[in-house]
Amino acid sequence: MATSPEKKRILVVDDSPSTLEVVQRNLTAEGYQVFTAPGVPEAIDILEGTKVDLVITDFKMPKISGLDLVRHVRENFKDTEVIMMTGYPSIQGAVEAVKTGAEEYLAIPFTDEELISAVWRGLEKLHKRRHGLAVPGKPPSARHGFIGESEAMGKVFRAIAKASSTSATVLITGESGTGKELVARAIHYGSERSSAPFVPVNCGGIPEGLLESELFGHVKGAFTGATESRAGFFHAADNGTIFLDEVSEMSLSMQVKLLRVLEDREICMVGSNRPRRVDVRILAATNKELVTLVNKGAFREDLFYRLNVITIAVPPLRERGDDILLLAKHFVAKFSEESSKPRSHFSDNALGVLRNYNWPGNVRELENVIQRLVVMTDGDRIEVPDLPTLMRFSALRNTGFNRTLAEVEAEYIRNVLASVEGNKTRAAEILGIDRKTLREKLKTVAGPAS
Repeated sequence: MATSPEKKRILVVDDSPSTLEVVQRNLTAEGYQVFTAPGVPEAIDILEGTKVDLVITDFKMPKISGLDLVRHVRENFKDTEVIMMTGYPSIQGAVEAVKTGAEEYLAIPFTDEELISAVWRGLEKLHKRRHGLAVPGKPPSARHGFIGESEAMGKVFRAIAKASSTSATVLITGESGTGKELVARAIHYGSERSSAPFVPVNCGGIPEGLLESELFGHVKGAFTGATESRAGFFHAADNGTIFLDEVSEMSLSMQVKLLRVLEDREICMVGSNRPRRVDVRILAATNKELVTLVNKGAFREDLFYRLNVITIAVPPLRERGDDILLLAKHFVAKFSEESSKPRSHFSDNALGVLRNYNWPGNVRELENVIQRLVVMTDGDRIEVPDLPTLMRFSALRNTGFNRTLAEVEAEYIRNVLASVEGNKTRAAEILGIDRKTLREKLKTVAGPAS
């Protein structure tokens, strides 16, 4: 028989000692190895230290209910089935238990035969799941380099089409990792300038003292180390498009010089007084609220209006609905091929967790998570327990409203760091702070970044 009781480990959880004793005696007589726990915390301790095939849990227990344990098992232990038992049977309770992930629902009192049959069915389902095969889904199609069919992305696609038909300056807004550069590339390659260069520039990644030289070039002898004249990014983008990412990171003095380029269409190399005319379309992007920065005096109002001729807001991943599932499947196919592994596939529960997660790092975070799953998961099936810890439900995690603001902030910082695998630069971008501020906050954050 596929589900022979030999070596099968069963954990029974109930706050009633008499029920624990009866169930343990009956299952032991059938040849199962049985563990018992009087509550959810004790059960989780056993699960963390022992491989368990089946959990049988009571519905009503003090402090933490059996439903919380069912969900905890479902999202943290992929090779464990669950049976719910209760002395308070109801249709609503049965439906809730099954939805949460219990395979069977036993009403107390139950006969020995009912218990053994339920255990057999649960282990049989476990056997089939362990050895089942899945058919890979059809890969999603891409548009402008984006994977997505949501209405939110439909608005972006329509805006790209309109912006591509003009030569106006475009400001692209959105959180880090949403794909603002993809939007800029789509506009360029859909425009009359598509055969000319597209030059992306990360303004936040270039030291302030070098940004002017990098953008406009410099002549020989303009500053220490300028041993020869060198053209800048605006020269390279002539007749094409320059994409100024993180434009909000420019200093006020640099903003004045960019404003002059927008007004006169001329640049002046560092160390030279001779302006040079350029034909460059400017696209800019920011993950910050420029209006707020204008009100604070950190961004020039006249430059804001020059950049903000057309605005395209790229939605965060959490607002894109089922696009999350399309992207997950796309990245699975991509990284499975790169790793020369059979294409992985997700269980329905795992897809549900991905769909409902907040994704603070947006598409970039999703891509990183999927790559790690494809590389690290054994076999070709990705279950909820394979997902990062911060995405999974924990019956013991304190998520109530009795935590201080500092505790909530600390947990969020740890979660963001975990989502980007400890990359402090990326974490600072997601959090909307600089690296120095992040370092100061990390000094007060206790515990691992996970």
